[in-house]
Amino acid sequence: MKEIDLSEKEVVVPEIKIGVYHIPVLGRELIEGLAVRPGGHYLDATLGGGGHSNLILEAAPDVTIVAIDQDREAIAFCQQRFAELLATSDRLQFWHGNFTDYPAKKATFDGIIADLGVSSAQLDRPLRGFSFRHQANLDMRMNQEQSLTAAEIVNHWEERKLADIFYTLGEERLSRQIAKQIITNRPFQTTTELAAAIARCVPPKYRYGRIHPATRVFQALRIAVNAELTSIETFLQKAPQWLKPNGRIGIISFHSLEDRLAKHQLKDSPILRVLTKKPIQAQAIELAQNPRSRSAKLRLAERLTT
Repeated sequence: MKEIDLSEKEVVVPEIKIGVYHIPVLGRELIEGLAVRPGGHYLDATLGGGGHSNLILEAAPDVTIVAIDQDREAIAFCQQRFAELLATSDRLQFWHGNFTDYPAKKATFDGIIADLGVSSAQLDRPLRGFSFRHQANLDMRMNQEQSLTAAEIVNHWEERKLADIFYTLGEERLSRQIAKQIITNRPFQTTTELAAAIARCVPPKYRYGRIHPATRVFQALRIAVNAELTSIETFLQKAPQWLKPNGRIGIISFHSLEDRLAKHQLKDSPILRVLTKKPIQAQAIELAQNPRSRSAKLRLAERLTT
């Protein structure tokens, strides 16, 4: 039942403990919100390390899941993680690609989940180039088969376009100043070179503030490289049609741009009833165990019966 074959491609499987690869954020709240039913059919649109898929599989007997990811490393990892299950049942199938391209039929799933943004494993693997905490090439591709990288954007896009994405996708108020610095000093090869150049061009108060001055720029670059907001918007327009009547969808976001899209797309859908007037956020115990959950927000909706 597995829809993907990785045998023809050399895929490096991260040698990371499962709990470290993906601690499922807001797992309890998501499972309760989905109201997972025995024999139900579910879509995990953002497989990652398989944390949320595992919780769904454990929530009720005879559950089946389609798990999507555009990162072949994530799928290869989960093929190993769920090897025993895959060898003995058809309860889990994988599909490689962007969740907007999944060819789902209408009224297919009892529940759909999407944990948006970059995964912990992608952030923590220096070679992927998502973080400036480690020196790495400016990559940032979730799907490593696509051609556009962060290096292409940083080293070849014009100043105005850079400033625009820093402002709109990173909500960076010093976007013009930073874009000018990049144009003056490029080309850049590594994440640390770019982060250092950004830090040099901002005021000292900004440079030594609560977050690193390159944080919002790196967010903007990642979103631009992966066309994240466009993909999320398209997915949220399609996904409600994939739900069976009374089926539920849960969306976990990590910054205001994602959450705003989720809020309005769920609310504006004529076939959904929103279940969360305000987003659900992590409680103290989870925050202590997983600090990355502090910015997570969960929104839930249910498909109407008519």
